[in-house]
Order: sequence, then C-alpha cells, then structure tokens
Amino acid sequence: MPTIKDVCRHLRSKAAGPFWVTIDLFFDGPDNFAKYSESPALQPDRIAALYGTDARLVKRFSVASLNVVKISYPRTSPQGGMIERDMHCGQQYVRLLGVEL
Repeated sequence: MPTIKDVCRHLRSKAAGPFWVTIDLFFDGPDNFAKYSESPALQPDRIAALYGTDARLVKRFSVASLNVVKISYPRTSPQGGMIERDMHCGQQYVRLLGVEL
C-alpha cells in the first residue's frame, strides 16, 4: 500500500487562525490525485482519530485543478496558550506521512 509521502510531492501544515490547523496535501500529479484523493484514510473520521478531534468539525476540500486536498480541524488548545508546543502548526503534517492510502 502506498503512503501519503509516496504520492504527494509536498505536504504542509499551518495555523489557520488561533483555533484551527490546516494541512495541504499536494499530490504529485492528476493520476495520483484522482486515485487517492478520496481515500478512506483522508476522510474526516480518520483525520479526527489521528489528531484527537471531533470528526464533525473536520473540514475537507479537494481542489482538482491544483491536485490538492486541504484538511482543516480545530486545535486542541488556542494558539499561544500555556501548553502550546507548535505555535504555527508547522509540524502537524508529519503524522500523515506514513498513513497508508
């Protein structure tokens, strides 16, 4: 089974305001986008389980013209809070690298 790092040329995560995280998956071409963008591994329930959030709050957008899937979910604590470990959310994509599609 291919993993996300096998079929995406770039992944990034970033803060989407003080209460949300956004992850962008840039597939390496239209063929892999068409084949894997709707994978069960990229659906809200799986993302919610991976990031410890409510699946009903996970937002997912596919942008076929760019071969991109954008996933947003609420942060577990507000940006800049006392227990903040990744203020800009730049490392959150790492959990997805080994996910099988």
